[in-house]
Amino acid sequence: MTTGEIVLMLVGGLLGGGINAIAGGGSLVVFPALLATGMSPLQANVTNSVAQWPGYLGGVLGFRRELTGQAHRVRQVVVAAVIGSAIGCALLLMLPSSAFDAVVPALVLLAAVMLYFQPRLKRYATARQQSKSGPEWELPVAVGLGAVYGGYFGGALGVILLGALALVSPDTLQRNNALKTAISLVVSTVTVVAFALFGPVDWLAFAITAPSALVGGVLGARTARRIRDDILRWVVILLSVGVAIWLIVESLG
Repeated sequence: MTTGEIVLMLVGGLLGGGINAIAGGGSLVVFPALLATGMSPLQANVTNSVAQWPGYLGGVLGFRRELTGQAHRVRQVVVAAVIGSAIGCALLLMLPSSAFDAVVPALVLLAAVMLYFQPRLKRYATARQQSKSGPEWELPVAVGLGAVYGGYFGGALGVILLGALALVSPDTLQRNNALKTAISLVVSTVTVVAFALFGPVDWLAFAITAPSALVGGVLGARTARRIRDDILRWVVILLSVGVAIWLIVESLG
């Protein structure tokens, strides 16, 4: 491994951890960085998934204030996140990636659309919650479906989770962003266990990338706290569109 490859992974981990905490999609920075070192797509994918874990942990630590009072929401989705991510990991290890990769751009663009309408969705969800007419299963189902994707590939998982939370869980984007990071940590924990046991993880690359992702997660959470909800929402929307374009270009290449 060359010095340039080490620097590439360190910078990729730092930026990836920070972007995940601020908006989501940071793994799409780390994934190409790992590919650039000569890894196969599968090895880069599983190594990326494992290396993201410290970044999500850093994000949760950085969002301690925003997570205060949200323990009940976390409990609502933990089981769904574990089951969904386990299914996603199993799909990645047993099936070819081409079929699922084909729908990823559509999923990311859907997340952007949901975030664009987030203020209206929030008003609708708040009214529905006040009338107690909304089914309680919506949040865990939405998180479980997002976790399947997260276990399989994970790129832009935070974007998709933020969109889902905007649709089914009324709250400020800052608090939903913190909850998204906690859910991502649960999903990432499952992928770490699954891929450590059954996936071709490059542990040297993990040892280089993971610490910088942890630092990036903490710094990103502190940065996100200073950004207004509307600005953060547009950052996520633009990032979502960029991620979708990147995935489409990659699939055509």
